[in-house]
Amino acid sequence: MKIKYELLKKDKSTNARYGLLHTNHGSYETPIFMPVGTQATVKTLSPEELKEVGSAVVLANTYHLWLRPGEDLVAKAGGLHPFMNYDGPILTDSGGFQVFSLAKDKKKDIVEEGVHFKSHLDGRKLFLTPELSIQIQNKLDSDIAMSFDECPPASADYNYLKNSVERTLRWAKRGLEVHQNPNQSLFGIVQGGAYEDLRKFSAIETVKMNFDGYSVGGVANDGESKEDMYKAIDYSIPYLPEDKPRYLMGIGEPEDLLEGIERGIDMFDCVLPTRLARHANAFTRNGKINIRNAKYKEDFTPIENSCDCYACKHYTKAYIRHLMVAEETFGARLLSIHNIRFLIKMMEEIRLSIQKDTFSTYKQEFLKKYKDVKND
Repeated sequence: MKIKYELLKKDKSTNARYGLLHTNHGSYETPIFMPVGTQATVKTLSPEELKEVGSAVVLANTYHLWLRPGEDLVAKAGGLHPFMNYDGPILTDSGGFQVFSLAKDKKKDIVEEGVHFKSHLDGRKLFLTPELSIQIQNKLDSDIAMSFDECPPASADYNYLKNSVERTLRWAKRGLEVHQNPNQSLFGIVQGGAYEDLRKFSAIETVKMNFDGYSVGGVANDGESKEDMYKAIDYSIPYLPEDKPRYLMGIGEPEDLLEGIERGIDMFDCVLPTRLARHANAFTRNGKINIRNAKYKEDFTPIENSCDCYACKHYTKAYIRHLMVAEETFGARLLSIHNIRFLIKMMEEIRLSIQKDTFSTYKQEFLKKYKDVKND
């Protein structure tokens, strides 16, 4: 079946929404944070550990899986779910973000048919089109596939973005026409930078194609300001249907999650929790901490006393610091468990606050505490 979104409650003082996302692999409350499993695995964690922290939807990357091990091999395994032994919902991105970062000469490499670029693995020349991206995702058999869109640089001017939006719409239509997996939902992506007229045009035209859900794209590019990110959401949301899920791609900072939810976003993903973990950083209610800091050498308390994750229940900062200093991968694993659980638990609390019409109070109290201590 296609996914279905059920709006259950709107916060009285903001655009925050509480709902249910019905998928082929269960129904899950939103807003939701989705861990990223780029190469069909969330780095260092097992599917069982993901379930333990409350994970529902996870992401996999079309570009990386196309190159290795290949969509045909995944299809032979029965699709991504049996291949990676994950029985929850899976979302595959289109590969567009990676492709555009690898396309060196944007004017020459991005053509109407698709994008020319070189493989990051062996340097061979590749060409990805909207049709091929969708066909790969059909074979991967994810619950949700994403349209192939142009990911413009944050520095792009108005004319570039206007042409980019128009091309993305043409590509969305082409992808929609070849999408053939009846059990897979396809999301459209709204682009347009921080320009209100472009976002409005992109949203209205994308919605006309009647996708199963909609993403606000182009908000996690390098160099983009927070102000522009919030403008992009504000300018897109009013034109997206209330009965379809809304997805903000590539966002994982707690303050940005709160801002997105306040504006009406339902779904988020980001590599941040596991990337931070590999660099010895942990989320806490008082801000991020670096566990390598010497002050944690003899700190025999959990990362956070109020956290219910496996790492906080069983291990201390001193031990995890030792693991990271010794370059033992178990340390990164424990920090990854904690960081993902931190964001998922935050979402659980937010959902409850929306149901009680106290989201604004929750946001205010969270940010006041989170910003009291600077990253150490």
